[in-house]
Amino acid sequence: MKKLSFLIALILIGNLLIAQVKISGVVKDNRNHPVYGVSISLKDSYDGSTTDSLGNFAFRTTEKGEHIIVASSIGYNSFEQKVLIGSEPITLTISIKEKLDELKAVMVTAGSFAAGDSKRAAVLSSLDVATTAGSNADITAALKTLPGTQQVGEQEGLFVRGGAGYETKQFIDGTLVNNPYFTSVPDIGSRGRFSPFLFKGTVFTTGGYSALYGQALSSALLLESIDLPEQSEVDASISPLLVGAGTQQLSKNKKSSWGINYSYVNVGLYFGLVKQTPDYFKMPQFHSSDANFRFKTKRGGMVKYYTTFSNGVLGLRRPDIDSLNLKDAFSLTNNNWYNNLSWRENLGNGWKMNLGTGYSTNKDNISQQVQDQRNQPKQFGSGLPWMQNKNFDLLHKQDLAQVKAVFEKKLIGISALRFGGEYWHLYDKNVIHDTTYKLIDNYTALFAESDIFLTNSLAAKVGVRFENSSVIKKSDIAPRVSLAYKTGKDAQMSLAYGIFYQKPENNQLYYGTNVGMTKATHYIINYQKMTHERILRIEGYYKKYEDLIKTVPAVNFSSLYNNSGYGDAKGIDLFWRDKKSIKNFDYWVSYSYIDTKRDYLNYPQKLQPNFVANHTASVVMKRFYTSIKSGFNFTYTYATGRPYYNLMVNNNYKYYLADEGKTKSYNSLNFSAEYVPSIGKTNAKTNIVLFASMTNVLGANQVYGYNYSHNGMYKEPITPPSRRFYFIGCFLSWGVDRTQDAINNNL
Repeated sequence: MKKLSFLIALILIGNLLIAQVKISGVVKDNRNHPVYGVSISLKDSYDGSTTDSLGNFAFRTTEKGEHIIVASSIGYNSFEQKVLIGSEPITLTISIKEKLDELKAVMVTAGSFAAGDSKRAAVLSSLDVATTAGSNADITAALKTLPGTQQVGEQEGLFVRGGAGYETKQFIDGTLVNNPYFTSVPDIGSRGRFSPFLFKGTVFTTGGYSALYGQALSSALLLESIDLPEQSEVDASISPLLVGAGTQQLSKNKKSSWGINYSYVNVGLYFGLVKQTPDYFKMPQFHSSDANFRFKTKRGGMVKYYTTFSNGVLGLRRPDIDSLNLKDAFSLTNNNWYNNLSWRENLGNGWKMNLGTGYSTNKDNISQQVQDQRNQPKQFGSGLPWMQNKNFDLLHKQDLAQVKAVFEKKLIGISALRFGGEYWHLYDKNVIHDTTYKLIDNYTALFAESDIFLTNSLAAKVGVRFENSSVIKKSDIAPRVSLAYKTGKDAQMSLAYGIFYQKPENNQLYYGTNVGMTKATHYIINYQKMTHERILRIEGYYKKYEDLIKTVPAVNFSSLYNNSGYGDAKGIDLFWRDKKSIKNFDYWVSYSYIDTKRDYLNYPQKLQPNFVANHTASVVMKRFYTSIKSGFNFTYTYATGRPYYNLMVNNNYKYYLADEGKTKSYNSLNFSAEYVPSIGKTNAKTNIVLFASMTNVLGANQVYGYNYSHNGMYKEPITPPSRRFYFIGCFLSWGVDRTQDAINNNL
């Protein structure tokens, strides 16, 4: 009986094996690479298998007729295919596509340093800016440690890849900031107006920026303000240079907040201790106040309003370069008011909206006077026009009103289309030597841009921008294209091309508006490998300048302008940041090489601009010691010498090169330290940070260039007001304890 049962079982198993059909094949991705671990099954059955390391699979089934094969794997789109199962084996080749995912997708990075996006590793956060030695919490100063920037100390602004400071523009929440820096003094650069802690995100583009922005020939700095504070807080700051206090109050339902801040700066005590080269007869002092209001909308959007007002006065004397016993006295009173209102909203069905409007007004009262040894005014006759022109009173007022609208539609996957427009109304009034110059410009722009993600490894950004300026009666169209391809884990290549226009500066339009836009064409190639704690970035570029402004000397010491200028710039930038190799130690290294020449302004030929050094390098180091609750930061910056020129006018009213040379190399070692006594204390009522810094620790003699006498026989170096700058301060806060953030970011 047992033998009979065994025989029947063998017969049944044999018949079952004969009835089964083998289904096998291989699974590959859209790049024809085998995919491991893909689940293969017949829909609505238990028959199936999983691919091996070569993408192969095989299984048997007793099912017959028409069925559906399903292939699925995390990170890939599901695949389905109908098969007809008979008695013959089935062999399949299955291709599955990787899902488009914002966290995995390649970024278009050519020309752009991004920080603050939670899905990406930050390059420079707000805390990085505040604790970079030598920056003194100035955004621009911290960005000068990144590749592509120049170490220009005698003027304000970001000088990027051969571009002048005015060729870089700043935007807050999408709208232009017309006067981002405090009004400067001749040969002394000024700092930015805004605290880095106002912003949650920063995008610093060294070229090839988005079509949503314009009127910046070289670079754009895009700043995104914070939405809501973590909780209510009060803070205060005290130092020999400044006092300040402020508060941020978050509503109980955490859907709205408001805040106010005030600070007063007076350097009288500091200048009494640290000798300055100029003779200050009005000690620099500044009052600054700001306020904000923010609230969430019912649909999850955000409305933000920010306003700030500042007032500053100063006066200084320096020896007059055209005489042995006279002085040049310069005084300045500045008032600035800036407003920004933005509304970000989800409209539903894949639509988003960003609206922004802004208004700013800036007024400068400047007096320049030649004085004798008793500090009394000195007048000159018509026979000395170069001395006569040194005596003047200038009133400059500039108002800018603007509105901008951007709409975004989500397309297939994570691809998106953005389009919109903006309008600026600029009023500029300049009164000097009893002559009034006025400019009114109505600037309009339309733009469209699309992010196209073909796969997680291949993406493109394609855009175009139309611009029109009423004051010069000119319009232009600027196409821009960027591509990115993922070359491996955390690594990618990017390419960018774009045309960028910028209208001439207002002081160049006072004498006539028969000129056009200046133009720059950018070509960029970029390699980047980025993990959470390390960044390697290599970027090469070429820029072609066209229609730059040229000046033609006139008989009455004024100038005429045209668009006959041109030039180019090419170079390579390197950046490496490492927060992993050494515990609690963060450092980055940047290097830039540039070869650039321009024939513009009063240059008699194609020359390297006097604000450009061929080689620039920075090393930034930060280390926090939890055991002693202290952090120490160093920054060393080196730049080769910059060219300087003495350009004079000959009898034929043409500029010629009377003298030229190169400055000595720029070397600066900066240091800062902070002590956070509340670390380790639970529920500390007051959070304290003690901060100290010193720039140019080694006391190097920095020379930025040279000024020449009228006859060209004498020149004097342009140097900082003092060799070193010192700062000591105490910062207190009640509410949010940021000490752990300080440790995590290595201060």
